[in-house]
Amino acid sequence: MELIVDATPTATVIRVMATRIDAPTALQFKEDMRAITAGFDGRIILDLANVEFIDSSGLGAVVASMKQLRPDQSLELAALQPIVEKVFRLTRMDTIFAIHASADHACAAGNT
Repeated sequence: MELIVDATPTATVIRVMATRIDAPTALQFKEDMRAITAGFDGRIILDLANVEFIDSSGLGAVVASMKQLRPDQSLELAALQPIVEKVFRLTRMDTIFAIHASADHACAAGNT
């Protein structure tokens, strides 16, 4: 799965380039996230703007990515498409993750 990393002054932004995070892609997503996040500190913003669909396996992979972080790291989400946002809301994961309208908004929130 293609993930693009952009280190900003307030956070590390990881952009998911795939349109789906589901059973066939969840394991690779989780492994890629583990490898990427090991090299960064602080806030990590997962930009899901391109993701049009997420299933329970994908949701589990996002949660697992959060749980594997060190105590000095945090995972926030940005740019959820309506279907993806609905999955997070229905599973109440919107109470676990900080969710931002866009990666830019998330990065700006780190400046306050």
